[in-house]
Amino acid sequence: MDFAPSGERTCLYQTVQLDAVLDNMAWQAAGFLTAKERIMIVGILRRGAPLAEMLHKKLMSQFDLANISLMNLQIKRYADDLTLLHPETKLTESPMQASLDLRDTTILVVDDVMFHGHSMLRAVEYLARKQAAEIRTAVLVDRGANKLPVRVDIAGVRLDVAPPDIIECNVPPYETEFKIDLLKPIIN
Repeated sequence: MDFAPSGERTCLYQTVQLDAVLDNMAWQAAGFLTAKERIMIVGILRRGAPLAEMLHKKLMSQFDLANISLMNLQIKRYADDLTLLHPETKLTESPMQASLDLRDTTILVVDDVMFHGHSMLRAVEYLARKQAAEIRTAVLVDRGANKLPVRVDIAGVRLDVAPPDIIECNVPPYETEFKIDLLKPIIN
């Protein structure tokens, strides 16, 4: 069960708007991925995984990119919601991932929010050690507050919000409605 912080919520993007954002993200990704022999889309669990699946479907149907595999990485930090912050960014490797060889594979790493860059950096470091030929990154929301040397190749939207504010990406199946909310927490 997720902890829902209290405060004032404002819906910034609804499903229809986010479908258009994802179409644009897929169009940008197709530019990176066209003519690549092996392509893997990697979703960062939790909400990056269903976003990766959505992009995967769009790339296959709209851009005829058929040789695309999917994989999820379990990474914990949740830096955007400080109530869920883990002391370190932890990647949990599955047995299948331990023997993964990504030579000749172009990777697109997908996450919901880029805040300081901890989760994305951990994912990129891990995939680089697996000898990925090329690694690109995509996020639904870029907060523009990176503190680590990680760049975003594809950002669905950029939201410059105050540091204590929280961007909540509501992504099915974890939430019922696909939307982005801004939470202004109650500060006591």
